[in-house]
Amino acid sequence: MAIIDGHNDLPMQLRGRYGYRVEGLDKPRPDLQTDIPRLRAGGVGGQFWSVYVPGDLGEPEAVVATMEQIDAVYRMVAAHPGDLAIACSADDVERAIAAGKIASLIGIEGGHSLATSLGVLRAFARLGVRYVTLTHNENTSWADSAVRESRVGGLNDQGRAVVREMQRIGVLVDLSHVARVTMHAALDTATAPVIFSHSGVRALNDHPRNVPDDVLARLRDNGGVIQLTFVAPFLTAEARAWSAASDAEWQRLGPPPRPADWPRAPWPGEDPAALPGWPGPDRLVEPEYASWLAANPRPPVTVAHVADHVEHAREVAGVDHVGLGGDYDGTPELPDGMGDVSSYPLLLTELSGRGWSDEDLDKLAGGNILRVLHDADRLAEEPLWPLSPAR
Repeated sequence: MAIIDGHNDLPMQLRGRYGYRVEGLDKPRPDLQTDIPRLRAGGVGGQFWSVYVPGDLGEPEAVVATMEQIDAVYRMVAAHPGDLAIACSADDVERAIAAGKIASLIGIEGGHSLATSLGVLRAFARLGVRYVTLTHNENTSWADSAVRESRVGGLNDQGRAVVREMQRIGVLVDLSHVARVTMHAALDTATAPVIFSHSGVRALNDHPRNVPDDVLARLRDNGGVIQLTFVAPFLTAEARAWSAASDAEWQRLGPPPRPADWPRAPWPGEDPAALPGWPGPDRLVEPEYASWLAANPRPPVTVAHVADHVEHAREVAGVDHVGLGGDYDGTPELPDGMGDVSSYPLLLTELSGRGWSDEDLDKLAGGNILRVLHDADRLAEEPLWPLSPAR
């Protein structure tokens, strides 16, 4: 079974670093964690591309910025038709993989992109969006985030309506980034499987972005999948503490403030670097910060730590409810030796050495999330994703 990964932030990197230039991904791109040769080396047959925009944008601005991100995914696929194929359904994913292409799915990271509108949700579904993460790192008016004080007790009536409408039209409810109380509220409301697109397990590291065991047990009963992530601070308490110290040192140095709004996308021929506030400050070229890093190296985080999270999720939720969501190009903090999308075989080899069967590795790699997509397709009362060219 090919890898079907739940979360990759390449569209955000293409925007923020290259002004949405999508060409050249069929060649090695060491400046990124993702390119087509390394996707092939990693055995990736399907990828949910995250169309993330900052949670502190105003909601109307977030809708526009999310549309630009979706457009970037379509343009990226169009620029590499021999390697990538847009996929909106489980059948599309299977057809793409059978044709030797990487199925390209779209996931919105944050309910702020919906602007509290079911009409906007339905419009995004018609563009091929297959999951929405209910929050990012900010609360919405209808759902609580994992890293903010609860405002609505998980979900309010609007939030429950969003969950019901998502499942009615076949859009997966993604519970990464949401508060524990929101996880339970969504599971109370759900009538179809939900997912965590890129999360760890809280029993091994008490990080607010990780999933507690009582939720994992309910995920099993719901039929959903947790796609385990590779983000180092989610994997170990030591890496989390180091990351917090690193951020504190960066703030102590007084970095230039981030613009209140996301800088606009450049026009053709316009240099992104000439736009106000773009690109943001690069920590690695700040001499004082580099000196701090040299004196304070990150504690080791290895593929074994990732495997520990996978195995704990399997123990609590079951082997039919685990998957992979690396979060490549969304974080610089990755396990040693797992710095790009070619790294999935390292994890599969580690798990094989721990006694995982080929059948169970296939479920983890992509079989389980493909089953959830099939279930969502089957249970949708009014599926709104567009018809693929193959149909």
